[in-house]
Amino acid sequence: MEETGRDRDIEGRARNARPRDGLGRPLPYGAPGVERQPEGVVRAPEETVREAQRLLDAGMPFHAHEVFEDAWKSGPVAERELWRGLAQLAVGLTHAARGNATGGARLLQRGAAALAEFAGVRPYGMGVDGLIGWAGELAGRVEAADSDGAAGDGAVRGKPVDAIAEAPCLRPPTR
Repeated sequence: MEETGRDRDIEGRARNARPRDGLGRPLPYGAPGVERQPEGVVRAPEETVREAQRLLDAGMPFHAHEVFEDAWKSGPVAERELWRGLAQLAVGLTHAARGNATGGARLLQRGAAALAEFAGVRPYGMGVDGLIGWAGELAGRVEAADSDGAAGDGAVRGKPVDAIAEAPCLRPPTR
């Protein structure tokens, strides 16, 4: 940490060094945390899907979002909306698992909208149509649960969803 009290990486950029939990929430300094995903990793698309699914299955959608974000930033322009949409789905699940119903539902819907141009195809074996349906269904459930007794402005936190139980299957079996 530098004199200003801000954590910095080796290039001098502000970078929070606090440990994180499995949903990416900061923990107190010195607390045991979950290993962070390295940033800026360029992976083959198949490797991106495999790593993101592993993280989703482990209940770590925030970390899966970072994997998708790397693909979004480093991949071909024609695929950016695919990877951005997947990153938004993962961070939407993250927010829903943290109990942020409003943010979770909005990001799930935004991610599904970004994936719409890939509907009907299976890029890298991913079932985009199923992911769009999953996102809409989960967003609806999260919003409905939040509306039960919520203040209406999203200020009241909803009941967190189980990130493992709600994790999507990126590559469903083909028939």
